[in-house]
Amino acid sequence: MQMTERLNGDVFVLDLKGRLTTMDGGAQLMRDRVTAVLAGGHSKVLLNLADVPHIDSCALGQLAVCKTAARKANGTVKLFGMTSRVVQLLTITRLTTEFDTYATEQEALDSFLVTA
Repeated sequence: MQMTERLNGDVFVLDLKGRLTTMDGGAQLMRDRVTAVLAGGHSKVLLNLADVPHIDSCALGQLAVCKTAARKANGTVKLFGMTSRVVQLLTITRLTTEFDTYATEQEALDSFLVTA
């Protein structure tokens, strides 16, 4: 899994690419980076999952850890650009009720303006 990061205004965006699994260490890398970003004072985090074709069960758990860490830091983690396969996994595991999810980055960014 590859990860790039950027700031869009005051929103920290992590662009993920490849399979998000425990086997390649990507799930823990994502979690570690999100928790570091939150600890660094960024309270708005977006995860771009448009180029993530598969997420394993441990990575789903790491997403939940990210959500909990954000809540404790008075922040939020939102998801956007999920493939239908990833949406299906989030739905089956009922994580769609835990995360705000958006089709596009702009929709996700706009959601921070509404809740700000």
